[in-house]
Amino acid sequence: MDTPIQLTRFSHGGGCGCKIAPGVLTDILSRTAPGVIPPELMVGIETSDDAAVWRLNDEQALVATTDFFTPIVDDPRDFGRIAATNALSDVYAMGGRPILALAIVGMPLDKLPLAVIGQILEGGASVCREAGVPIAGGHSIDVLEPIYGLVALGLVHPKRVRRNADAQAGDVLVLGKPLGVGVLSAALKKGKLDAAGYGQMVHYTTLLNRVGTELAQLEGVHAMTDVTGFGLAGHLLEICRGSKLQATVDWAKVPLIGGVAALAQEGIATGASGRNWTGYGAQVSVAGGAEMAPWQRTLLTDPQTSGGLLVSCAPAELDRVLSVFHAGGFEAASVVGSLQAGTPGLVVQV
Repeated sequence: MDTPIQLTRFSHGGGCGCKIAPGVLTDILSRTAPGVIPPELMVGIETSDDAAVWRLNDEQALVATTDFFTPIVDDPRDFGRIAATNALSDVYAMGGRPILALAIVGMPLDKLPLAVIGQILEGGASVCREAGVPIAGGHSIDVLEPIYGLVALGLVHPKRVRRNADAQAGDVLVLGKPLGVGVLSAALKKGKLDAAGYGQMVHYTTLLNRVGTELAQLEGVHAMTDVTGFGLAGHLLEICRGSKLQATVDWAKVPLIGGVAALAQEGIATGASGRNWTGYGAQVSVAGGAEMAPWQRTLLTDPQTSGGLLVSCAPAELDRVLSVFHAGGFEAASVVGSLQAGTPGLVVQV
């Protein structure tokens, strides 16, 4: 009997934890000369949004994004499903509807059986079928680590684009999925994740954020992003910087995947969590001069792979936002904080 392939042993990191650390990325981009910015480009790199948006006409804008990473799980089909769900999420986070995908495939052909590679691709294709999106092509190369993801294209009405820069003072913050995927992935690599924990990990990372399309139809929804590799704190700070506002997060209200608090208290964490804190920790403070426990900081910075939508909306729109989330299968969606005038940054209440 053949020994099952363990995909995670091929990767130095996994999922969105592979992202370049935020501080390093900022330094790299600061050295990059600005390119041509035509008037049709509604959203570029200026506000750290989830996707680029190109205005086609008065009724349509094209949403374009790409996302790919190394294995976060050992099961090849689950890896493909997670990677595809994560890539499509960026279109939903801009308020768009995905229409087309291209596969990005990098595989160590001398180490992985073709059948395993086929299962990865089939996992991604199954998610695209669920989203009603064809995989119309792509590109593949022979590399040292398995890599899979998508280029995703979508459409959105120009007036329904939801950017990081459009949040307003007084908005409340709603998080669609609970935190803890990074901690679960670290536990998996250490052999400390049970079947129930793995089931939760796959459930949340393959839950399509398609409610973003409906949420963007609500006038009181001002900004959206999806929480991925930079953690809740990092992606919320992108909204703060883009909108020139300060955020407050009530830690007691932040939803967590069952069991991750105990794992974090054991010291289980990804290396990306520490790199995230190094990159933006100076912009995070704790209300009243208190201190966060190390495990709380781990989860605040925990890299989410295919994480939940973070929505900034007017208080009057809150009930409808929560209704859309809950009707879409996001039972953990919760109010986690608010935005107010002030120096861009994050204040955590513990």
